[in-house]
Amino acid sequence: MLFSGKRRLLYLYLREGWRRFARRLALGRLSALRFSGTTPDRLIVAPTDLRAIDPFVAEEILQGRYPLAGRVLDTEGDSPFEIDLPSHEFANRLHAFDWLRHMRAVRDEAGFARLRQILDDWMGTHGRNVGGISWEADVVAQRIIAWLSHSPVALRNAEHGFYRRFLKSLAFQVRYLRNIAGTVPDGEARLRVRIALAMASVSMPVSASALRRAGRGLDLELDRQILPDGGHFSRNPRAALELLLDLLPLRQTYVNLGHDVPSRLISGIDRMYPALRFFRHQSGELALFNGATSVPAHELASVLRYDETAGEPFRSLPHIDFERLSLGETVVIVDTGRPLSADLSRSAHAGCLSFEMSSGRNRLIINSGAPKFAGERFRQMARATAAHSTVTVNDTSSSRFSQSQFLGPIMVSGVSRVEAERSDEPGRIESVKARHDGYLAAFGLIHERDVGVLNGGRLIRGRDRLARGNGSDPEASDAAIAIARFHVHPAIGLRQSSKSEIYLSAPDGEGWLFACRDGDLAIEEDVFFADASGVRASSQITVTFAAGAQPEIQWTLTREG
Repeated sequence: MLFSGKRRLLYLYLREGWRRFARRLALGRLSALRFSGTTPDRLIVAPTDLRAIDPFVAEEILQGRYPLAGRVLDTEGDSPFEIDLPSHEFANRLHAFDWLRHMRAVRDEAGFARLRQILDDWMGTHGRNVGGISWEADVVAQRIIAWLSHSPVALRNAEHGFYRRFLKSLAFQVRYLRNIAGTVPDGEARLRVRIALAMASVSMPVSASALRRAGRGLDLELDRQILPDGGHFSRNPRAALELLLDLLPLRQTYVNLGHDVPSRLISGIDRMYPALRFFRHQSGELALFNGATSVPAHELASVLRYDETAGEPFRSLPHIDFERLSLGETVVIVDTGRPLSADLSRSAHAGCLSFEMSSGRNRLIINSGAPKFAGERFRQMARATAAHSTVTVNDTSSSRFSQSQFLGPIMVSGVSRVEAERSDEPGRIESVKARHDGYLAAFGLIHERDVGVLNGGRLIRGRDRLARGNGSDPEASDAAIAIARFHVHPAIGLRQSSKSEIYLSAPDGEGWLFACRDGDLAIEEDVFFADASGVRASSQITVTFAAGAQPEIQWTLTREG
């Protein structure tokens, strides 16, 4: 539970201190002998990788140019593991080896030899020196999955010496990861660690008891992280996609080898699919909440083709608190929740009561999303309430983030209570009414929002109200200035036709009219963080109003033609 004040901060400091202490105990004295053990003589299987490959990336890497994390590093013949790297995210991607999948495009012996040299470079410079980015738990987990999945390419025509070095390093990494698994911070990384250990247990020769232990560890983490409604407990729509890209091949590997599939693996996957479809707009993109960024269409398609659950998306995800309103071709997705724990708030956004809206293939109202490769400054800007289609008060986020390097960017105060009520008339109207207390402590105000879709999806009716804690209107002397923001997808054109109306036009000619006769309506410059090409300029609709003089605004979006 997210409580506030000094007691909460003290609790968070003590808990993080204990986690770090436990990790040091788990690691013990760092040396090459700490995780020594036997080397397997072979790999049993290479799990499939569902991610697409790009032959261009493979060719660039073989030429010494690494196009990773939105940057291109030309090593000029040097090892990439011995030179300064352009960013933390670049280093993360380099050491995680997820780029190894592109090497499936290599066809000649010279390419295989060059790949073995790159792997040898890593094993020589980082393979036994435990520390730094290359040995962060999530990076190790991704590297193990990548090495196992693409071992046929890495070991193609390899001499015995390299084969043994590769397996020895892989076994060393697995033992390391097994030792620190219980100390990994809560979230997606902890589940990926369990996936990597389970994948290693079926891909490498292990005892029957070790196979069962890895399966039990995976089951426990799936039970914790995949909630009954199928949502991942981070509340990030993209988390399910990333996890399914690893869970699906793991399930198939268990089946192909005739092992008992961990009991929660199949049910967890089956629960995740409806939740993934819940966040999917008809255009194919996922909604941008809580750290979600652009999703390559081929990745989503490669996962959805294994969906055996079928059926319409759920209307509500009550465990992670989202609502989906859908009539005709119109879809509105509303965030009616908050982070489920302090650890999970490290990447959560202050977007309570924000919404996204699409019509057919057109996404119109969105959140700004999270940058895929940008630096920490942009990443934190994207988490602010102002980057979401909701109301901000006095340019302040509804939840505040820690500035402590020790704690990391967790939420330390703000939204502690959200109430939501859904009201539907089948086929006629779908609506949700919600309120949150994120501005209560700082300004004495509650934000209330009603959103309804009616007229077969051709009309969206909304109301935003600021009220005191007891439900009454703010005092006339209240100086709080509120801005209701409606971030518009960069593909959509905007034209203000009058003081109270703005016309939205889609590339295919579809048009919508935004109307609000309350407050000051304007088109303003904006930033879209989640574009596949990087951070880019866009536009937003804003309605500014003074809470003391006008506590409520009403607005509509009407389809034209």
